[in-house]
Amino acid sequence: MKPIFAACAALSLFATPALADGHRTTAPEGAAAYIISPDDGASVSNPVTIVFGLDGMGVAPAGVEKDHTGHFHVLINTDLATLDMDNPLPASDTLIHFGGGQTQVTTDLPSGTHTLQLLLGDWSHVPHDPPVLSDVVTITVD
Repeated sequence: MKPIFAACAALSLFATPALADGHRTTAPEGAAAYIISPDDGASVSNPVTIVFGLDGMGVAPAGVEKDHTGHFHVLINTDLATLDMDNPLPASDTLIHFGGGQTQVTTDLPSGTHTLQLLLGDWSHVPHDPPVLSDVVTITVD
C-alpha cells in the first residue's frame, strides 16, 4: 500500500493516549458513516480517492475526548467479525487509522477487487457502542 497509509497510522499514534480505559463511548441514535466515493461496484484506476462521510456526529482527531465525535478507520478487505470492538483498533495495512481527523485519502491499491468499509473510533480508537459503520463498498482496481 502507498506510504500515505503508513503516515496516517503514525500520525494517529502520536495523537493517541497509550491506553484506553476499556469503556466504549455511546454513539448517538442514527449516527452513520458512509463512503461518498468511490461508488459500490465502481471500476477505478490508481490512484484511488476514498471520500468519507458522517451523519449525526462530528469528526475530531484521536486523543480529543469530545461528546458525539470520532475519527475514521478504513477497513480494506477486512471482516468485522475478526475485530475486537471493545479495545483500540490495531493499525495494519488493511485497517488504516485516520487519527488526524482526515475525511479522505488518495492512495494506490493493488489491482483486483477490494472491499472498503468505514468504522468510526472514539478518542482512543475504540469503536462506539453501537459501532458507527458504513456499508461495505466493493471496487475493482484496474
